[in-house]
Amino acid sequence: MEIDMLLSGAETIIGQEELLEKISSGKKLKVKFGVDPTRPDLTFGHLVVFNKLKQFQNAGHEAILLIGDYTARIGDPSGRSELRPELTADQVEENAATYLEQAFKVLDPQKTTIRRNSEWFSGMSFADALNLTRKMTVAQMLERDDFSKRFKANQPISMVEFMYPLIQGYDSVILESDIEIGGSDQLFNMLVGRSLQKDLGMDIQAVLTMPLLVGLDGVRKMSKSYDNYISFNDSAKNIFGKTMSLSDDSMWEYFKLLLNYQETKINEMKEIHPMDAKKTLAESLTSLFYEEKVAKKEREEFSKVFSKGKVPEVMPTYSLSVLNLEKNNLLNVLSSTEHFDSKGEIRRLINQGAVKIDNDRIDDGEIVFQICSQTNEAIVKVGKKIFIKIIP
Repeated sequence: MEIDMLLSGAETIIGQEELLEKISSGKKLKVKFGVDPTRPDLTFGHLVVFNKLKQFQNAGHEAILLIGDYTARIGDPSGRSELRPELTADQVEENAATYLEQAFKVLDPQKTTIRRNSEWFSGMSFADALNLTRKMTVAQMLERDDFSKRFKANQPISMVEFMYPLIQGYDSVILESDIEIGGSDQLFNMLVGRSLQKDLGMDIQAVLTMPLLVGLDGVRKMSKSYDNYISFNDSAKNIFGKTMSLSDDSMWEYFKLLLNYQETKINEMKEIHPMDAKKTLAESLTSLFYEEKVAKKEREEFSKVFSKGKVPEVMPTYSLSVLNLEKNNLLNVLSSTEHFDSKGEIRRLINQGAVKIDNDRIDDGEIVFQICSQTNEAIVKVGKKIFIKIIP
């Protein structure tokens, strides 16, 4: 049944009885999902919720993607043990500029309503903001697990963090949402939306939370802050390679949450060799964002390079003369490529012994590149996934 499909995989459903009535009525429902552009990339952690929004969209309901360009400047405190760094309006706008292009890799742009919460918050008066704070008490805010832990540990909680759930909840008032979906860490914020709608005599939104996807480390939730993520903008090679770095235990969650595999199908996959199952997962995830022939080619390339120990035929190539660096040391050269977020990340990889040049392990980031005179190139290997060719 369609209803079973729409509710499948949810971790928590609040207002389920009313939701079932609304879906059964045939009414076109407003389904809201909000994302704060605190970083430039959407991750596969977001994909779990995007897939659910897509299901509602395919069922004929209105998918509302809310870009939290105003809330991003505050920073969502959910699950945080400390205050998020403040972002400027320009930083937020720069991040938001890429979100729609990424989101439309999953959603149908012709059937998606895009809103920004700066539309209503930028013009809100201070008096209206103060009036909004009347809707909740400090005691209610401290019921949040993350706030409670910080309060008991004498860690600071800013007033602006207290405002965040109210602001997210007020989004639901403005949008008149029938359903709000999000990660399970957003439950408190979404319940505030229900409370505000009820206080104003509106129809109350149902809340549907999806499980948090574990990151590539197999321990913490997928997050850019933890550098354990796959992004919508990753290359086909990176999506495939990062997926292959998952532990055998973690990959089953990816089958379930990202590909909607049922337990019966997952149990069938568990009967084959874990490496083959993981290759199937990696190929399937890559094909969500690239053509199937590209995903298949990445699988073949992976098998050739990693299973048979060969160097890939095609790899990113960088010229020292084009890079035109002041100093052609390993740290500067690698940070000039598109594969690393920071020099700090490169230093960690070097310290872990994960960096090789022409098969020689490197332990010093300051080493100056020496191009082999015979081949006129140097091959840099980082971990098991990244190969880079450096030429003069």
